[in-house]
Amino acid sequence: MPGEKPADLAKRLAETKATVIAARNSGAFVLAADTVVALGRRVLPKVKNEGETKRSLHLLSGRGHRVYGGICVIAPDGHMVSRLVTTKVIFKRLAEAEIRAYLRTDEWEDKSGGYAIQGVAGRFVRNLRGSYTNVVGLPIHETALLLEGLGYGDSYSDA
Repeated sequence: MPGEKPADLAKRLAETKATVIAARNSGAFVLAADTVVALGRRVLPKVKNEGETKRSLHLLSGRGHRVYGGICVIAPDGHMVSRLVTTKVIFKRLAEAEIRAYLRTDEWEDKSGGYAIQGVAGRFVRNLRGSYTNVVGLPIHETALLLEGLGYGDSYSDA
């Protein structure tokens, strides 16, 4: 939406996905999530080609950025909870040769911001503050807390 902040975008996308799926699956737990990579207020795209990936990596090189993870859970009774998880990631300065080598991996395909931290690009990260799994794509700890708060998993919570 025009003027929408990256954090608000991540949360809205997760809530919208969950609402659509819940409407088609009444009586079920529904979990939806979305990840937004941002440099300030600028949202970096889910890259579609090498050119977009190269531009994103040049923007991220030597700088910090934020990864926003929106999570939404809808319980069988229709109760909805959502959460935003923010992780700050700082990249080292990238040499052209490193960017070219990364482009050859194809790990960047369809990734927000043009990188997958769980692969080769993990070596680009100089510092990370927050949830590593958020950057991978789903903040596991926070997701488990939302699910447990709505009663999902009660049968194994005493294990």
